[in-house]
Amino acid sequence: MLFRAILLITLIFSVAACGDSRLNPFNWFGNDREQRVSVDPNAVTGTPADPRSLVTEITQLSVEQTTSGAILRATAVTPAQGYFDAELVLAEINNGSIVFEFRAAPPVGQPTPGLQTIVAGVTLTNGELAGVRTITVIAAQNRRSVSRR
Repeated sequence: MLFRAILLITLIFSVAACGDSRLNPFNWFGNDREQRVSVDPNAVTGTPADPRSLVTEITQLSVEQTTSGAILRATAVTPAQGYFDAELVLAEINNGSIVFEFRAAPPVGQPTPGLQTIVAGVTLTNGELAGVRTITVIAAQNRRSVSRR
């Protein structure tokens, strides 16, 4: 019994000592990184099937592991109050990366001045995350990415 307790404690400290290693189960996806971009103004508005525009800027991106996969959550700012119907829209899956666009519908009528913070999220299954190393979310003025360690 004592041997099992010592073995369990040794295993716990070994995993904790992994730090930023891939072996540490607490390091599933790392912190987000920002990249400033210039998006063509014509590309900012959606397609006829999705007329929502890209949000102005993404301020935070996180991936929270669940038993069935993960929840991708992005926080953004818009140039005025009243934006609605925010959604992370799948744009591309390519070579171990998934790219989303953060889109929201502009306010109806006269917008109220002032920045607005909005949050959108999407669930990803373990099957959808298989082989994925990087998740990127695009806005009009920047993009943020998280990578597996």
